[in-house]
Amino acid sequence: MYDKDPLSALEAVTAAQWLAFAPLAFQATAVMRDRGVLAALAKTAPAQGCSIDEVAATTGLSVYAVRVLLEAGLGLHIVWRRDGLYFLGKLGHFLLDDEMTRVNFDFTRDVCYQAAAHLDESLSEGRPAGLKELGPWGTLYQGLSVMPEPAGRSWHAFDHFYSDRAFPALCERMGANPPARLLDIGCNTGKWAQLCLSRLPSLQVGLVDLPPQLERAHARLAEAGVADRVRLHPTDLLASDALLPTGYDLIWMSQFLDCFAEDQIVDILRKVRASLAPEGRVWIVELFWDRQRFEAAALSLQQTSLYFSCVANGNSQMYDSPLFFDLVKRAGLEISAVTDGIGGYHTLLECRPAASSSGTSL
Repeated sequence: MYDKDPLSALEAVTAAQWLAFAPLAFQATAVMRDRGVLAALAKTAPAQGCSIDEVAATTGLSVYAVRVLLEAGLGLHIVWRRDGLYFLGKLGHFLLDDEMTRVNFDFTRDVCYQAAAHLDESLSEGRPAGLKELGPWGTLYQGLSVMPEPAGRSWHAFDHFYSDRAFPALCERMGANPPARLLDIGCNTGKWAQLCLSRLPSLQVGLVDLPPQLERAHARLAEAGVADRVRLHPTDLLASDALLPTGYDLIWMSQFLDCFAEDQIVDILRKVRASLAPEGRVWIVELFWDRQRFEAAALSLQQTSLYFSCVANGNSQMYDSPLFFDLVKRAGLEISAVTDGIGGYHTLLECRPAASSSGTSL
């Protein structure tokens, strides 16, 4: 979908103005959604429409506030107008009712918006210069368990929205040839481990993450009554002397490796390779922008890379799959199967130790 310029000159100059006023447009849209302007229009009959005075009365906003918001919404195609009455457009309905749009919108507003002003500095210096808008950490992951609200709530909603749709299908697939011992690297809140432990009663799970994340995951699993089958392995995988535990026949990483730079990914995967039994398996679940079915999904992932640049760590991204596949090969693993579209957006890479250090890759 990116092999040619899709815009005419007129479309391009219009798109340029959208970008020029994007910060104001974004904030206006947030106000229209959160202060009930869009909902007021949605409640009317499709052919009826609302006057500015009626929306003001419904929302408690002033007539002036409603007028400037709705007029801005006209140019954004969020609303449309006829005979002085305003109607909610298709875009307005998605902004109001679509869960993916809400999750992405809140994530951008609460986690990324202020930090984005530091993008130039972040890219120039290779560090998340915008992270200081959220807390005094070197990377977001160090502060994930204590992130202020509403950023923490919006970050987790964003992260879980996508993984929650993929996890059941992945667990069913894993259950067709279940491991005896599963190592979950980057376990986050423990949702994947909980699902696997609940569905596979003989499974033993090891969790690898930073200590604060392990504490949260263990608390979740203890509450679910499955913590007796879990072992915790607090590890900073970026440490040069970090080692992974052995004895696990399936190593799992979901939405984890995109949190690291290219050389770091290779280093982590080499540590995975070193801990893996000869017949062991590695499952990597990622979102690749070039393997998406729809342009909206690809766009979301491309823009999420900028979050990594200025908020998360300053050096990672949502990867293009050929680049990522080469990193797997460099680490001494080969990809035996690739499955796209899991949960709508995810790709599963089933990997094993390569026959030689150079490996092969799809």
